Amino acid sequence: MSSPSEFPLSEAPREGRKGLLSISMVLFSFTFFTGTMFAGGKLGMAFNFVDMLWIAAIGNSLLAIYAAALAFIASRSGLNTVLMGRFCFGEAGSRLSDVLLGFAELGWYAWGTATVAIVLVKMLGLAEGFTSPLMVLFGLGFSITAIIGYKGLDVLSRISVPLMFVLLIISMYIATRDVGGFQGLAAVIPHETMTLSAAITMVFGTFASGATQATNWTRLSRSGRVAVTASVVAFLLGNGLMVVAGAWCAMVYQQADIVEVMMLQGLSFAAVIMLCLNLWTIQGPTIYNVSAAACHLLRSERRRTMTLIAAALGIVLAIGGMYEMLIPFLVLLGSIIPPIGGVIMADFWYRHHGKYPVLASVTLPRYNLLGLSAYAIGAALAYFSPWIAPLVGIAASAICYIVLLEVTGKRSMVAGVQEEL
Repeated sequence: MSSPSEFPLSEAPREGRKGLLSISMVLFSFTFFTGTMFAGGKLGMAFNFVDMLWIAAIGNSLLAIYAAALAFIASRSGLNTVLMGRFCFGEAGSRLSDVLLGFAELGWYAWGTATVAIVLVKMLGLAEGFTSPLMVLFGLGFSITAIIGYKGLDVLSRISVPLMFVLLIISMYIATRDVGGFQGLAAVIPHETMTLSAAITMVFGTFASGATQATNWTRLSRSGRVAVTASVVAFLLGNGLMVVAGAWCAMVYQQADIVEVMMLQGLSFAAVIMLCLNLWTIQGPTIYNVSAAACHLLRSERRRTMTLIAAALGIVLAIGGMYEMLIPFLVLLGSIIPPIGGVIMADFWYRHHGKYPVLASVTLPRYNLLGLSAYAIGAALAYFSPWIAPLVGIAASAICYIVLLEVTGKRSMVAGVQEEL
């Protein structure tokens, strides 16, 4: 891009926007995530082959629609999620989205950093004392591509995504051969139990925070069509493949850990390469997201500095035991992150009629209590809902926001005039 800061506090300009291939490859690298395969493995242990495919299709279709809806708004406005939050949460209230989204991505960064260190120590037979130093090494190393910015993510994704795709296909082929073909897959009896709603929530929830923050790149799309197409392809096919591959192999070997599966398949060296490349491709965009949220939180243009600080915090969390907290972390994210997107979509389409005013031209209230209240209600309902938590959160927060706007008579906003919400 034309600016080294990549516009963390303003709209991305039209000049220098990216095409479908560039945006798609970065989003693919974002969705090709080992953590998603672990979730897929849990799915494969609880459902038969046909049901697993249906659940993966439904969950990833819902995720893709959500990501595409936000991507279209991002492309049209040139704003990422934290900047959109200024309109629906207020100038100071938007720091809510900074904190929540930054926390979500920082947790993922810490988990990925811990995972690669722990697995390498295990696979290479190193002493346990190497674990923390490796976390420091990888925690800083992963941040390099994010410090470089979009160009670094783009270049890395063009190398790693095709390699990762080929390795997954090989692993799925070996698994199918070992189980006796598709008839053998269909005959596998699940050994664990999980409800349908919990399974779909897991598929959606594993990347709900990523879909919410993918606007950091989709806002750089040349058109709304590019943003929507890239989002649907990446989240439906990319994330879908990761879920299905993890479930597919877990059914055969009754092992949810994809790295363990590849070791059983005799792909130990390939598993190490896959893990490092996979986590590098996701860790770059993840810490990039954290830095974007931090820049907005502190109203700073120093994205590279924020990236290093965020990486250091991620290392501390990794050493502190983030690896063991993945499942409760995912449950929490599935409830507290999607309602942000619900309020943003309602605000953009219902209150602003599909067109934000120029950010610098409008004086926003410090706190939009309507948006903050709608978010709180949506998050609470999602957290306590027995149904698909992310969908409940999105729908509830959007509906609550629209109702509150109508009840208070504050549906319209005139650019340049501050509203006391």
